[in-house]
Amino acid sequence: MANTLQFDLVSPERRLASSPATEVLIPGAEGDLTAMEGHAPFITTLRPGVLRAVTPSGVKSFIVTGGFAEITQGAVSVLAERAIPVEEATGTVLDELVTEARALAAAALPLDKAAAEKAVNDILALKGAQLTGQH
Repeated sequence: MANTLQFDLVSPERRLASSPATEVLIPGAEGDLTAMEGHAPFITTLRPGVLRAVTPSGVKSFIVTGGFAEITQGAVSVLAERAIPVEEATGTVLDELVTEARALAAAALPLDKAAAEKAVNDILALKGAQLTGQH
């Protein structure tokens, strides 16, 4: 596969992906971005969303709840707080993510309250997109 970069996705629970990819679509905290071979070095935090990698075996999609992505000219390394393959993201799993996010928002300090509430809304949007098949 020409013009590829190495894509790695890990969470505290497991390694979810390690393969060449032509592009990786990342839900960055400051906005979505696409990394391709030759990308300028960049580090971003993640917001809850769907991360997609175009690989030789097809598009692989994962729900991430946060974390970091490091992009270099030849690789994308994603360290996710939590990552779930889209095909494993059942309604029950998404409900658990919403419950966890709401608990974190309720316990957040005043300075962190807006970001925590945004995370809840991002996960609710994910849930809505999954239920309507728009992932």
